[in-house]
Amino acid sequence: MLKNIPPILSPELLKVLAEMGHGDRICIGDGNFPGKSMAEAGGAVLVRADGHGVPELLDAIMQVIPLDAYVETPAMTMEPMACDKDLDIPIIKEYKDIVARYDDRGETAFGTYERFEFYDHAKQCYCILQSGETAIYANIILQKGVIK
Repeated sequence: MLKNIPPILSPELLKVLAEMGHGDRICIGDGNFPGKSMAEAGGAVLVRADGHGVPELLDAIMQVIPLDAYVETPAMTMEPMACDKDLDIPIIKEYKDIVARYDDRGETAFGTYERFEFYDHAKQCYCILQSGETAIYANIILQKGVIK
């Protein structure tokens, strides 16, 4: 164990976060996200976090890495498909609240990708973190910034 490191961050995940450089991205996928196939398609590191939800993983990750200050939207979520536009997806608001605790831009740090565009970007991430999150559309891509 380490002091001041959230215990939800496994040694494997800490190693990956430390390896990531400025501009590298991590995709945190929900339990329905095709993490293994996305990682294999793009050559990303796949890390499993079964039993953990995205909000607690996001909060822990935000404690140890900054978001990229050199891009407008370093936090990207997946837009619901047209057939799901009427669904209430409260987890995105939760993500925005978490990010606002660590990044002064708050909600303005967020953007969205259409579903298949999100998949294309996930394949380009350094790491795909597969969670056990049960909420739908609970996927997020974070772009790491510079530690000053």
